[in-house]
Amino acid sequence: MTQAFFKVLDVEQVLGLRQRFQPVSSEDVLLEAAVGRILAEDVHAAGNLPGFARSTVDGYAVRAASTFGASESSPALFTVVGAVAMGEVPQVAVAAGEAARIATGGMLPPGADGVVMLEHAESLDDVSIEVVRSVAPGQNLIAAGEDFENGARVAAVGRRLRPQDMGVLAAFGRTRVKAFRQPVVGIISTGDEIVPAEATPGPAQIRDVNRYTLAGLVAQTGALPVAFGIVGDEFQSLHAACRRALEQCDMVLISGGSSVGARDFSVEVISAFAGAELLVHGIAISPGKPTILAKVFGKALWGLPGHVVSSMIVFSRIVRPVLLHIGGLAAPTAEDIRIPARLNRNVASAQGRTDFVRVRLLHRENEWRAEPILGKSGLINTMVKSDGVIEIGKNIEGLDEGARVEVILF
Repeated sequence: MTQAFFKVLDVEQVLGLRQRFQPVSSEDVLLEAAVGRILAEDVHAAGNLPGFARSTVDGYAVRAASTFGASESSPALFTVVGAVAMGEVPQVAVAAGEAARIATGGMLPPGADGVVMLEHAESLDDVSIEVVRSVAPGQNLIAAGEDFENGARVAAVGRRLRPQDMGVLAAFGRTRVKAFRQPVVGIISTGDEIVPAEATPGPAQIRDVNRYTLAGLVAQTGALPVAFGIVGDEFQSLHAACRRALEQCDMVLISGGSSVGARDFSVEVISAFAGAELLVHGIAISPGKPTILAKVFGKALWGLPGHVVSSMIVFSRIVRPVLLHIGGLAAPTAEDIRIPARLNRNVASAQGRTDFVRVRLLHRENEWRAEPILGKSGLINTMVKSDGVIEIGKNIEGLDEGARVEVILF
């Protein structure tokens, strides 16, 4: 073991430890199933996109210089030399004073460098039009390679694929991509007082809430949660459950058993694994101080607080960035969605720790207000009522009503 028992680290130190863990392996994924997956390769343009200059309007392909000075009172006269069929290479070329009919998406004929919109041209007869507005070179068209030039990087390793990313990959003929595997995360619930959600609790018993909240948080991250059941406060049972989970998963979460107490065996269980490293036992945050992070068999094993609010906050602000790193995401904290708001009451905090305060967002007088939702860490209703949290830094002693804050959305 390499860390003193309950040596508290701050948030930045803990997040820095994610570099101690390697990302998961990659696999080939069908493009239609790739939304939300994290790209495991750089993708470069295999040619120009588009591969040819194409019109963005219905109208007439022309040499732009022939339209200069055209107006309602002094239209420019053009001879129509033909039309461009959709999906075909133009069979006509355009010279000065000539035009070719073209539809949106049509390929520009040789000689044309602009397109006059249909509503800015008036037919005089079958072969003559008047143009009442000038166009600049490149107007109303997309040039070859204007979207992406041949060889340009169109998607980088570590990007979470969005529908628009899938579209550009399809534009270059990619129907399969190399993506990181979705990390598998084992969830172990601990405590003699915990019973399954479907059971009726007896005296002094509670249902297993954390299994479901953590599974939802894991799934939202893009990983695959696997429940390993409820384990009582008994060393051998917890050690065996951890071993099974470590063998099958890329990360393991132990819900409960991280605080200092005679019945908490998480640290002892970790110590029993050969080569285990206890990286963290305590984080300078509230809620969630009694959090454990260990490296066992090269994998992250977390001991999360048993109180549901603490467990969820620690996952959202600490575990999630580490899990995203393991899943291959290049910038794990960049996925945070933050809303600027104004605090609508005073909030106290203690120096020396980072406080995450649950808040509800209210829209008042053309701005967002952050209303703190206060309550003990065992009250899940405070999470249900909240839209996110505000972060109060370790060197700040509270915030006053009216202070500008950023709400980190759940």
